[in-house]
Amino acid sequence: MHGREQRRRDEQDRDDQAGQDTALGPRDRLPDANGWYNRPLTISTSGSDATSGLESCTSAVYAGPDTAAALVAGSCQDLAGNLAPASLVFKYDATAPTLKGVTTKPGVRSVDILWRASGDARVVEIVRTPGRNGAAATVVYRGLGVSYRDRRLRVGRTYRYRVSALDDAANAAEKTVKVVATGALLRPVPGQRIVADAAPRLMWAPVRRASYYNLQLIRGRKILSVWPARPSFQLRRSWVYNGRRYRLVPGVYHWYVWPGFGRISAARYGRLLGSSTFVIPR
Repeated sequence: MHGREQRRRDEQDRDDQAGQDTALGPRDRLPDANGWYNRPLTISTSGSDATSGLESCTSAVYAGPDTAAALVAGSCQDLAGNLAPASLVFKYDATAPTLKGVTTKPGVRSVDILWRASGDARVVEIVRTPGRNGAAATVVYRGLGVSYRDRRLRVGRTYRYRVSALDDAANAAEKTVKVVATGALLRPVPGQRIVADAAPRLMWAPVRRASYYNLQLIRGRKILSVWPARPSFQLRRSWVYNGRRYRLVPGVYHWYVWPGFGRISAARYGRLLGSSTFVIPR
């Protein structure tokens, strides 16, 4: 009699287990990007039991580690004490790529933006503000290069570039750089404020076959005229021009550069490269 009762109970347990249906899945959302989850998610087990009824199911919060085969196990239990397991495999990555060395190099109405992104970056995106054609912002680059040249900039205008490196899970590392567009006169940028004690080096774009350049500095009147052989000139805190001593004092300074060809005595100059300003604040 006892053996018969045990067999009946075993059969009932098997019937209860056979009647259970379990499933495991995220409670709150679908994958965040491209089949990947990139932030913690709650994973719940759901089930049903047609015989004794369902008592409870497990749930868990997954927050790492990053892996393309994250595994979470769960179970449901019926009122008869039977457990039915379930498991879920999914892709999880909450770590952004690294983005380093974001720098800029000015050009004539252009700027080169350079960067280094880690190998897990799948695309680099650059958004410029202000954008093109009157837009507030424009995506000017998407790719896997290490530099981008933006052209046709307006001299004197300030541009901001947000550089983002994104991975497959849409995690992003971002850096923002600010650039004041220059013409042929590259440094200082137009209107740059400079401490008088740190006399600036004036730099401009080289001209092919130029033997020298004529640089003139104006503050109300001409206060300097020099003929450097290279496309740059280091100002000093004070200097003598036409028998009179000048020094860097608060004010707005305008500077102009012409290329020269042949001997200086021949005074054969090309067209004005451009003009720019810098400011010594009070």
